Amino acid sequence: MNKPLLAALSSLAIAGVGAAPAVAAPQAKAAAAVTVNFAGTVSLSNCSGSVIRFPNSADTDPALVLTNGHCLETGFPAPGQVITGQSSSRSFGLLNASGSRVGTLRANQVVYSTMTDTDVTIYRTTTTYAAIKSTYGISPLTVQDTHPTAGTAIKVVSGYWKRTYSCNIDGFVYRLKEGDWTWKDSVRYTSACNTIGGTSGSPVIDTNTGKVVAVNNTGNEDGQRCTENNPCEVDASGNVTVRQGINYAEETYLIPACFTTGNRLDLSAAGCALPKP
Repeated sequence: MNKPLLAALSSLAIAGVGAAPAVAAPQAKAAAAVTVNFAGTVSLSNCSGSVIRFPNSADTDPALVLTNGHCLETGFPAPGQVITGQSSSRSFGLLNASGSRVGTLRANQVVYSTMTDTDVTIYRTTTTYAAIKSTYGISPLTVQDTHPTAGTAIKVVSGYWKRTYSCNIDGFVYRLKEGDWTWKDSVRYTSACNTIGGTSGSPVIDTNTGKVVAVNNTGNEDGQRCTENNPCEVDASGNVTVRQGINYAEETYLIPACFTTGNRLDLSAAGCALPKP
């Protein structure tokens, strides 16, 4: 995992402290339709995250924060475990476009958290999108509700490090296995996104739409096979591939279908395919 920060210093040793923030090189195609920056991202005590909304969210809804399941303050959810409605007082540093911390948001609930099939935690905050916009001039990031596409130009935006990584979606992994956990249909980056510890939970943003298509979560650091910090790819036939130095994310397009009016979680909603408790 691009882990909670306790492992970040060792990750930096592996990646190199001078690992560049992977600013995209000029490309032959026209510039991206949107500007991707730090606005709406957050820093956690040990991870990165973002303030998110869904296509049908209202400005008056309680604001949600997205990060990884393995960033949960009470520890990694066990394989098969799904946590909903757990009280929380987690705080988040809200960043503006340039990456400066402009305020603090606070959670009152872990709405959803799991490391089964995916690696996500979604917090409910004590404020609304409208209040954040009014106070800080910052809007949430919208989660795309359709499957991402291979080849898409993306940015991984880390609120913890205030660092942006630019690359493309290289493809999708049938099963990504790391230690006791298995994730389905994961995003594999091209090599330019050399994410490190502390980038866990960063939104993966489509640079053409500005929408969140995945949440950054792991990479193979040492070339080991299917161990913690060394995920392996498993195809539908059970063949295992190890790609040292390659990093991954978990898709988020399944999440919007599981939230209804008022940003309320409804795991029984039609079309909701997230793992259930």
